[in-house]
Amino acid sequence: MATTADTTTDPAPGRGRRRLGMRPLSSLGAIEFAGVAAFLVITAITVFMVVPNGSMSATGLFWREWEMTDYGPLGPADRDALAKVRQANLWEIPTGQQAEERARSDRVREVGGILADDHTRMDEQVREVAHELEVELPTMPNAQQQGWMDELAGLSGDAYDRTAVNRLRFAHGEVIQVLAEVRAGTRNTLVRSFVQHAVFMVLKHITLLESTGLVDFERLPEPPPPERRRG
Repeated sequence: MATTADTTTDPAPGRGRRRLGMRPLSSLGAIEFAGVAAFLVITAITVFMVVPNGSMSATGLFWREWEMTDYGPLGPADRDALAKVRQANLWEIPTGQQAEERARSDRVREVGGILADDHTRMDEQVREVAHELEVELPTMPNAQQQGWMDELAGLSGDAYDRTAVNRLRFAHGEVIQVLAEVRAGTRNTLVRSFVQHAVFMVLKHITLLESTGLVDFERLPEPPPPERRRG
């Protein structure tokens, strides 16, 4: 027997939406129902194969939350960049101060003092930005950073200078990759402005550390080959 669509209007006042009635499930043929179910299963499997961690960086869909702020959309990569800057400050401020006091080389002492001062100012700025955007920041160095600090505490003389410079140079090389990607694609104007300033500061520090003549470039990570780069 033929069925007709239910075109009753929504009873809520002021609304003019029309509702179309659903055919009862029993009216679907067994084969049609099986096909729909199979399609849903295949779709779910495909999503988790393409996006194994439940996120899609290009659009922020699925379970990685985006939120709107007064400065535009704020996404997971934006929060991560702020956290990475704060994380760097937590160990590079005391390490720069330590190098200024303990390094044998005059140049390493000078560079250590500049890094400590710059990261102190940067720490104030990142905390202000995070407060404005309601982003939670780390409060302690991570395990790797604490390990570097412990290592440096047991060194002196030339060994201290070489190790401090190379640990700091490695760390700056890691964080600048994160900042560059966020600067290139963030939708948030406050994050964009802050990260651009941070990129300039990190490049300045990389240049200063290399000016000591102690950086072992052979031990730095190689740039990824073109085929491994996104885009």
